Amino acid sequence: MPNTKKVIVVDDSPAILDSVKLMLNMEGFEVSNYERGTDMFNSLLETSTKPDVILMDMWLSGEDGRDICKMIKAHQDFKNIPVVIMSASRGLGDSAIESGAIDFIPKPFDLGEIVEKIRYYSNSSAE
Repeated sequence: MPNTKKVIVVDDSPAILDSVKLMLNMEGFEVSNYERGTDMFNSLLETSTKPDVILMDMWLSGEDGRDICKMIKAHQDFKNIPVVIMSASRGLGDSAIESGAIDFIPKPFDLGEIVEKIRYYSNSSAE
């Protein structure tokens, strides 16, 4: 399936990872899950296949998703990958966007909203 859109989901909650992956898989996306942003970033460095979208929690165990987003956006090979940051800290949407994220989703979120945004940004990232 060469046209299958690839999504990376980063969250330190296994329940969120599982539910988002299940929903996105049902919608036809290929999903890779990570609990740590640095693990995800290192994986990007090691593969030639780039995701179409990265969906990442702002607060990860010992990491700030905004810092990981800045690392992605500073890298020549990854700077055009849309990053969507999600957080229960609703007032931090502006700082998520300032870090380079294309969008912010407050938690708790509606899985339908996640699918809609991932579909939109994965189609807009096609080069």
